[in-house]
Amino acid sequence: MTDKIGVIDTMFARYDMGAEAIDELQSCEGFGARFEIIHRTVPGFKDLGVECKRMIENHGCAIVIALGMAGGAPVDQVCAHEASQAIGLAQILTNTHVLEVFVHENESDDPDVLAHVCADRARKHARNAYWMLYEPEQLTRRAGMGVRQGFPDAGPLLPEP
Repeated sequence: MTDKIGVIDTMFARYDMGAEAIDELQSCEGFGARFEIIHRTVPGFKDLGVECKRMIENHGCAIVIALGMAGGAPVDQVCAHEASQAIGLAQILTNTHVLEVFVHENESDDPDVLAHVCADRARKHARNAYWMLYEPEQLTRRAGMGVRQGFPDAGPLLPEP
């Protein structure tokens, strides 16, 4: 029996982060044999919470990656917060991890930079989902290292002893 990794993206996003996450997962060891990908698209990020719960309960996903993009207006930030709350509730109700991968349009005024952030964040979180299921030691090795998704790593506050 293979595990299922859910990937949920939105039509509202201005970049196809779902395709990036799926491509990254397909490059991971065991794709097709160890795990399969279940992909769904919803209209906007406020629809992600219920779809996460459905992916877990109806499709048996072991972990879900929820990808969304918030506009730059204050109302968009409020909606992103509400969507985040729903995703958190889906995690609690199902006892299953959902990696929330949001990009906010106000992270950069440059469309090229914003596209890079979308691609990098989606790919790195897809890899994180894989590591959470199959190689948790990869995450432990990176603890406290200021690892970022979308932008360059910040690095640790203190050098390693």
